[in-house]
This record gives sequence, C-alpha cells and structure tokens, in this order.
Amino acid sequence: MRFPRSAGILLHPTSLPGRFGIGELGEAPYRLVDFLAEAGQSLWQILPLGPTGYGDSPYASFSAFAGNPLLIHLDWLAAEGDIAAGDLAQAPAFPEDRVDFGPVINFKTAVLQSAAQRFRESAKDPRREAFDRFCAENADWLDDYALFRALKDAHGGAVWNTWAWELASRQPAALAAARQRLDATVFTHCYLQYQFFRQWEELKRYANSQDIRPHQEEKPEAGAEPSAKGIRIIGDIPIFVAFDSADVWAHQDLFYLDEQLRPTFVAGVPPDYFSETGQLWGNPLYRWDVMAEQGYDWWIRRFRQTFRTVDIVRLDHFRGFAAYWEVPAGEPTAINGQWIDGPGAALFAALNDALGELPIIAEDLGIITEDVEELRDQLEFPGMRILQFAFTTDADNYYLPHNHKPNSVIYTGTHDNETTVGWYASREAEEKELIDRYLGPLAEPIHWALIRTAYRSVCDLAIVPLQDVLGLGNEGRMNSPGKPSGNWSWRFRSGDLKPEHRDRLLEFALTYGRKELPKRDEDAGNGAEPSA
Repeated sequence: MRFPRSAGILLHPTSLPGRFGIGELGEAPYRLVDFLAEAGQSLWQILPLGPTGYGDSPYASFSAFAGNPLLIHLDWLAAEGDIAAGDLAQAPAFPEDRVDFGPVINFKTAVLQSAAQRFRESAKDPRREAFDRFCAENADWLDDYALFRALKDAHGGAVWNTWAWELASRQPAALAAARQRLDATVFTHCYLQYQFFRQWEELKRYANSQDIRPHQEEKPEAGAEPSAKGIRIIGDIPIFVAFDSADVWAHQDLFYLDEQLRPTFVAGVPPDYFSETGQLWGNPLYRWDVMAEQGYDWWIRRFRQTFRTVDIVRLDHFRGFAAYWEVPAGEPTAINGQWIDGPGAALFAALNDALGELPIIAEDLGIITEDVEELRDQLEFPGMRILQFAFTTDADNYYLPHNHKPNSVIYTGTHDNETTVGWYASREAEEKELIDRYLGPLAEPIHWALIRTAYRSVCDLAIVPLQDVLGLGNEGRMNSPGKPSGNWSWRFRSGDLKPEHRDRLLEFALTYGRKELPKRDEDAGNGAEPSA
C-alpha cells in the first residue's frame, strides 16, 4: 500500500511529561497532537502498547492484545470518583526526565487497585453498563488475560509454567476454581483494560479528527466547529510474543513446547557484523502449520485488535515471515541455529480476506535476503531506510537518499539507535568525512541537517525521533540493544518543545512537499478572499 507523502515523529507515550513519573493519557498527548498538527506533521509513531514485564520492554509484553495500565491517566479516574484526591496527593517526587520504573509501578499499581475496588463497590449505571459491555465485547482475549494476570499475582510473578500443573496446563476445573477464588483480582485487571482503552480511544479520535478533550477546562465556543488534526498513529506489532504471556499460556497448541511446557525452539538472529554470536531473543516459535490449519485466526484477531488503537502498523522483524532463525532451546548463543521458512504470503492473504487491505510498514532491517525483498515487494509494503546506516560504505549504500525508493519510510534513526547528535559525535574520522561530503557545508546543526535530508528524500514517509527534533545527545537514547537495564526510560519535559521546533518542522514539511501548501482561490487577485 502506498501512503501519501507526509512526515511525523517517533515517540512512545511513556516518554510524555506528567507528574506521576511516566507518560499518561492526560493532557500531554493532546498537546503533542496539537503541536504535530501545527508543525505540519500528520504521523505519530509509537512502540507496542502492551503491558510490560521484566526489563520494562514494550517488545516483551504480557499480552499481544492488552494495553499498558501504567499509561492510565489518574486524574481522569479521580474526576470520576474512583480515586480519592488524597491518594494522588501522596505521590512521590518522581524525576521529570526519565521513568524510574520500580517506584512508578509500585505507586500506580496501588492506586489503580484501589480505584478498581472503589469502582466495583460503587459504580452505578451507565458506567457499570459500559464496563460490562467492554468485558463482553473483548471476552475472546480479556478472560484469559485477566485470569493469567491474577494467577501471576497470586504466584508472586512466577513464570506460568512453574505454577501447579493443573493451572499451567489449563485444566478446566482448576481454571474455574481459580477464577472464582481470584474474582476480585480478575475484576481489577478487567477494569484496568477498560480504563486504558477508554482513554486511548478518546485520544485516537482526537488525533484522527476531533478537537474535543475529556475534562478540558476550556470548551469550544457554542456552535464552533472542532478543528481537524489529521494525525495518523503508527503502531508496532512485534513478530514474536514473550513466553511468559497470556498468549502462550492460553494458546499452547500454537507454539513449540515440550511435555513440561517449556519451549523446544526459540527465536533469534544469526551472527552478523554487529554480533559474533548473533542475538538470542528467547521467544517461543510459532507452529505455523497449526496456525494455517486454523486459518490464521489468532493473527487475524491480533491485527484486528491492534487496528483498534492505531491507523498504520509497523510489522517488526518482517524478514521472519519469509524465514526465521530457529535456535534449539538451551543454546547459550544464537550461533547454532538454522533458517526455517515462515508463512510467507499465505498469512497476509488470510489477513486481507478477513480485514481488507491493511496499511503496513515492513521493518526490513538486518540481514535481508532476496526472498524477503520479494515478499515485501509482492505485498507492496514500504520498507525502512535509516540515515544513520548510510555513510559506512560508498555511493552504492542502500540507505543513501539517492538510492531510496518512493514506497519506503525514511528515518534519521529508530528507538534502537543513538540519537543523531550522539551518533555523529561517536563517528570515526573517515565516516564523518563521508557524512560531511554528502550533506555538503553544514549551515545548521547536524540533527537538523539529517532531518532536512530525510524530508527531502523521495521516500513517501519521513519519521524522526523526537530526541532528534530536540537535538539531544545520547542521554536521550531510548534503547541500547543488549544492554540489560536502563532502557525505555527517557522522557521529555513539559516546555521542551518550543515554537522554533514547530516552525522548523513546518518549514521542512512545506518545502519538501510533506504538507500541502494552503490553496488560494483563483480569483484572489481580483479581490476574492483566499481559501484556507
């Protein structure tokens, strides 16, 4: 699918400013949407929205269907009476520029659990009716997810295959007894999902079109038309799911597991330029033959759920749909693996039959072979081009702008890369010479020079991490692959985005055709008013 020529920013919601230590779905994302619209942007790319587990990575979620309760806007719940004002007054003093996940999780979990209990005891129609309707409409994933989380809580967070056998293997009588025994906790997790999706879907409606905010103090004047924002949200579907997830626990037949419910094969990538031993991700591998027999129903439901929350999907590790690296479980590295054919076009044919043509971006970075390119091009998915990869060789470099193709997405860097300022500072002299020669005499800082280069590319879409717009060094880096801790924590502060950032992005968007110039009436020169 081709996309209209446009531009946007990459920012995960956890990086938004806010007083409770992590980005929330309150005023901050609405102000961000306003900024993007005023800056001539029409895209906001995020990372996966699922509830995070060990390591706080959005790519290792407890569910491919659920939302992250840490993003719930607490003031919204207080306004509805689910949180007492005193509960929020006791909030710790959190840092403004990073997420300190441990204290944030402890504080927000306690407050949200209390809110769920208050809602359960006091909610009246129509609020309870709306909650019950949400639970019924989402029962195909919510029932399993809420029980999974309740059981994890009851087992002190232990991995599901270490629970009592009758629970780990999902014996019906054991599950029924657990659901009754843990009824209050199950209710809490359903409530958290209800509130997350209420708040996120309100934000998405605003981003896509309307100018109506929940609980905003200033209301539009009577009769005034809400202004259109026109911001499309790009989401992210990781190809694999975490072993310790409701997805694997509830659908054990879809994964390679042994009799003790342990993975027999796990995912990774082979040794390459970046790692002599490859990358051992450890995710359980799909039984694609079983998925095919079921008409890829799980994937269809996964995509349908994701498109509730986003408008475009970036499909992570796209090459794994052509062929994936299979490593026997227990191997210390990813060296001793082999390539196994993925589902190929059959999966996407099933998705198209069920859901129609889907707006998908293929994350095609890494070792890309001819079969991967053929699948991407057959499906007409745009691939990704990263400017930070462009200056390591000669003029034939795939990532250099003069080698780009329109049906692509250009980035200065991604969430896994250094910031542009940090990247440039860490380059060896030879690469810096190539960068300087290609960009020409720099009349602006390197981050703006690289953003300008991305915008002038022929690629249909241009996406820039907000850290690059702000000109941050590597203190603003979101993730360092292979680093065991300290990732995913960067936040920007209220007031960091200034009019000069907006004006520069708008200038670039207009100059390089990523926003249409205002149209003027043909008769404007004869006294007619120009049209907007």
